[in-house]
Amino acid sequence: MTDNVTRAAEILKGHRESIDRLDAILVYTLGERFKHTQAVGKLKAEHDLPPSDPTRESTQIARLEDLANRADLDPEFAKNFLNFIITEVIHHHKKHQE
Repeated sequence: MTDNVTRAAEILKGHRESIDRLDAILVYTLGERFKHTQAVGKLKAEHDLPPSDPTRESTQIARLEDLANRADLDPEFAKNFLNFIITEVIHHHKKHQE
């Protein structure tokens, strides 16, 4: 390998190691988040509250879009990601009410 190719391979390895660490952080963070949303779902079911809260969801989406802008992340991607999570949470909340 040439020096440039060797150097590029080293840089690529470093980026991939960072990506792997960040993926682990994301998975553990999502796991922690879902523990809390499961507790919310159980609480809502116990008190006969609706599984979704459109006002809260709208506020959270706007908040995440703002965070995404500040983090230099595509706000549409962030919005879609949060919508996916919200859909999953509502699905879990509905299961608690069955």
